[in-house]
Amino acid sequence: MKPVTAPPIAATSETLRADVIVVGGGLVGASAAFFLRKRGLSVILLERGLVGQQASGTNFGNVRRQGRALAQLPLAARARDIWGQLPALLGEDAEFLDSGHLRVCYSEEQAEDFARYAVDAKPYGLNLEVMGAAELRRRYGLFGPEVLAGSLSAVDGHANPRLAGPAFGRGARRVGATVLEHTEVLRVEREGGDFLVHTQHPAGGEGPRCRAPQLLVATGAWGNRIASAFGEPVPIVAHGPQMGVTEPLPYAIGPAIGVTTRNVTEGMYFRQVKRGNIVFGGGPKGPAYADRLRAYVEPTNTLNQLQQLRRLAPALGGLQLIRTWSGIEGYLQDSKPVLGPSAKVDGLYYAFGFCGEGFAIGPGIGDSIAELIATGQTATPYPDSHIGRFAVAEAAACARKTRQLDQPA
Repeated sequence: MKPVTAPPIAATSETLRADVIVVGGGLVGASAAFFLRKRGLSVILLERGLVGQQASGTNFGNVRRQGRALAQLPLAARARDIWGQLPALLGEDAEFLDSGHLRVCYSEEQAEDFARYAVDAKPYGLNLEVMGAAELRRRYGLFGPEVLAGSLSAVDGHANPRLAGPAFGRGARRVGATVLEHTEVLRVEREGGDFLVHTQHPAGGEGPRCRAPQLLVATGAWGNRIASAFGEPVPIVAHGPQMGVTEPLPYAIGPAIGVTTRNVTEGMYFRQVKRGNIVFGGGPKGPAYADRLRAYVEPTNTLNQLQQLRRLAPALGGLQLIRTWSGIEGYLQDSKPVLGPSAKVDGLYYAFGFCGEGFAIGPGIGDSIAELIATGQTATPYPDSHIGRFAVAEAAACARKTRQLDQPA
């Protein structure tokens, strides 16, 4: 798609105007701003801190399709296409490597699940190679004796989360979006058919007011704040990924590798970056506090991760740990995001709550939600992701409670 010459953002001394305001400068919000501009709409992107600073910049960096719910595979495929086009789109690759994504397991039951999933995913264009323990060891030579089977998606891979969001933010600015960092949204109002967004600078004092007929809320774990203001509360909670990185060793491991298990303490995933370091995560989530902008690594989680890394790949068990970190991710009980138009307010759209799985599909979400806002429809479905499901669930719960109260004692 050829770049579009940006129309000017009309402004007075008080108000910036655009076709769309995007609140939240993570990978989803930044890529949505970029693709909205590519479709010719004027855009203001508002970010409280730095673009890509929160969950988009603190996650593992998987770019995977396998293992997702089948209904989400079209969105994952759309995202994977974009990851492969980053140099042409943005002039940067965000260290994306299409070196494969490999899932392994410790149980025969999970090995059978790999085989079933490979059959079910094939109609969606996802071709997986399922292999046994002998083939895994012949090909990779690093797995421990408990590993029984694996499933390889050869053209998935991994990228650097610290680079991807900012790259899309710079790309959005280059094609004409107004990108305002260190600009906190205080409140959003409806006025004359538009959304009027009041902001504040971090040092205090009123920031620019922004006006647009369409608003996209892409604020991650903070998504409920604006949704609730428009009468659509969402039961989102914050958790923190438990991440770490080791000292470097000679580069030899191409794919991102993860254990698939029903036992959360066995969960482990790792990837090797070209500089040689092993980036890893997995296991139980840690505490995160969206209101305080804080997330923490639990030392017991890190110790368990190092044990699981040694179990999975014994040769990596003696590496020195350099650093650990966490971030603030938004989770919903049904493990599905909030994605698509508002159930109550024309011109209002949501894209948040990706339950720790938003990085890989982030560019696809940004592109498809931009398509939806610009044209009224999208080629990529969002099954079971509409915000209206929470109102339906609440109504059903109230009906059940009423029936219980009506029962004779």
